[in-house]
Amino acid sequence: MQITLWHNPQCSKSRAALKLLTDAGATVTVRRYLEDRPDLAELRAARQALKRPVIDMVRTNEPAFLRLGLTADTDPETLLGALAQTPGLIERPIAFATDGAVIGRPPEAVLDLL
Repeated sequence: MQITLWHNPQCSKSRAALKLLTDAGATVTVRRYLEDRPDLAELRAARQALKRPVIDMVRTNEPAFLRLGLTADTDPETLLGALAQTPGLIERPIAFATDGAVIGRPPEAVLDLL
């Protein structure tokens, strides 16, 4: 199975998800989303693949969340724009397969794609 993982190597949950996937035999394409920022269209597609509210894709505990004046009630397009401009706000990791996506919190959630 081919999986694309939006990965932050500094994050223990992201590293654990990557290990779980590779140990399970998945072919993983790693995208370091902090360096290779997803654009607005990719973020919209990620939200559709996740089938979850945009706020679930946001690290609301990051200082930038408050600094940008964001709240849980901020409209989805504004949140997506903030994620495009400040990728450190993207919840991690996010794993994508051809038939869907999951946020790897807990890391074992990525195994649902296999």
